[in-house]
Amino acid sequence: MTAAAASAPEPTTATSRRQVLVTFSGLLLAMLLASLDQTIVSTALPTIVGDLGGIDQLSWVVTAYMLAATVTIPLWGRASDLFGRKRLFQGAIVVFLVGSALSGMAQSLTELIAFRALQGLGAGGLMTLAMAIVADIISPRERGRYQGYIQMVFVFASVAGPLFGGLFADHLTWRWVFYVNLPIGAVALTVISTTLPLTTTDRRPRIDWLGAALVAGAITAVLLVTTWGGRQYAWTSAEIVGLAVAAVALLVAFVAQERRAPEPILPLRLFREPVFDVVSATLFLTTCAFFAAVVFTPLYLQIVTGASATASGLLLLPLMLAAAASTAVSGRLMARTGRYKRFPVAGLALMSVGLFLLSRMDTDTSRVTTSLFLVVFGVGFGMVSQVLTVAIQNAVDRRDIGVATGSANLFRALGGSVGVALFGAIFAARLDSSLPRGISADALQASPETLRAMPAGVRDGIAEAVAHALQTVFMVAAPVALVGLAVVLLLREVPLRGPGGPPPKDEGPPAERAGAPASGSRVATAGAGR
Repeated sequence: MTAAAASAPEPTTATSRRQVLVTFSGLLLAMLLASLDQTIVSTALPTIVGDLGGIDQLSWVVTAYMLAATVTIPLWGRASDLFGRKRLFQGAIVVFLVGSALSGMAQSLTELIAFRALQGLGAGGLMTLAMAIVADIISPRERGRYQGYIQMVFVFASVAGPLFGGLFADHLTWRWVFYVNLPIGAVALTVISTTLPLTTTDRRPRIDWLGAALVAGAITAVLLVTTWGGRQYAWTSAEIVGLAVAAVALLVAFVAQERRAPEPILPLRLFREPVFDVVSATLFLTTCAFFAAVVFTPLYLQIVTGASATASGLLLLPLMLAAAASTAVSGRLMARTGRYKRFPVAGLALMSVGLFLLSRMDTDTSRVTTSLFLVVFGVGFGMVSQVLTVAIQNAVDRRDIGVATGSANLFRALGGSVGVALFGAIFAARLDSSLPRGISADALQASPETLRAMPAGVRDGIAEAVAHALQTVFMVAAPVALVGLAVVLLLREVPLRGPGGPPPKDEGPPAERAGAPASGSRVATAGAGR
């Protein structure tokens, strides 16, 4: 093992367990910051543009944040393996809060976009480092018990974000969409600073800056292709083709660089671990299929059933609560048995069934029936994502937990981007052929109230066309989940480390299994070096 910064020993006393719980609460707050900021801005965007202008740049308020967060994920993960996580995590929180404060004070849309990029830079570290620290302080076998709380954070953010964004924009000012992060972040920073042990290393490892730049460029090109393709530029345009070629060239150069770098930003040895390969591919496919449900079901609810934007968000609650419940149950069963493969297998099977059921929805399907279909899908999804994160952390060497966790988050993000682009293109193509003559797709940009005020014949024609287009979207998404199921069947199950059962036979030295510091590193007392 290299002299990578090590993690704190696994808690064994009541006092240390209480400290872990307090630290875990701080990590949950950090995860809340990152996940809430992805949802809270959307409902305030019209108000922001009304105040600052620049509607032609509106999409970049979201895109700049997403790009900055995604491209920095590998760097945050690898740097935490080399230098320790506490100070980097504190730095990520500070960067995020500075970006939030500046975004709230922005006087033009250009300023807001720049400050959102800074905010995204911090966000890239928040989720990756929080999940890596969870892996440091809680053994894989016990980690399942905490998964339900992590999933509940995502549920709360997905529901509360759009509601809070609308409330702030309507009753206070849109600037509070960003200012609300400051007190939450301050509490998270205080908790982490006072409870998380500081890890140091005697060596001075070198960051692979060239590798980081190459992978960041490749990811940026991929994300721009999925963001712009079919929307701002045609898929066959010079811009999109050029970006695709650049992505491939940068990826090839990145692999060549990683082969010779002494401290690679993404060690290629990880791809020689079958668990890492299977989990990464499965997370990509799972998130791709997940976005078909969470992005396009609200469209069905608003245009076909006439639900308001707020109501359509609330109608997704059964999916989120079902996912949280199944995550909690599967986590407890994992902690009891030390086994996990059965959960993503069953989960992806249920996701496939759920998407097939969603593909049967038409203009006569009730909201109750839609909610039941979403519950089936949500129960399945809850057994996949968090479980596979534990699997990948359990399989890799402790020195690579940060970069492995970052890679899992990266493949999730790429799966989401590709999913939105893929299903968006399918929806647009199917819609063009289904809309009644004389009605363009621009009519879908009207609010649900405006659509309800249209003549009955026009309204029904639009609803029928949208329902048919979404049937195709969900019917294509179901095989994507099935491919994920086929991939996860290849997963080699490594028994989870931790109390309650014997460690796997191929594990490292006992001191390493217990979470002892790596050679050449030391752990300071809790709260030291704040």
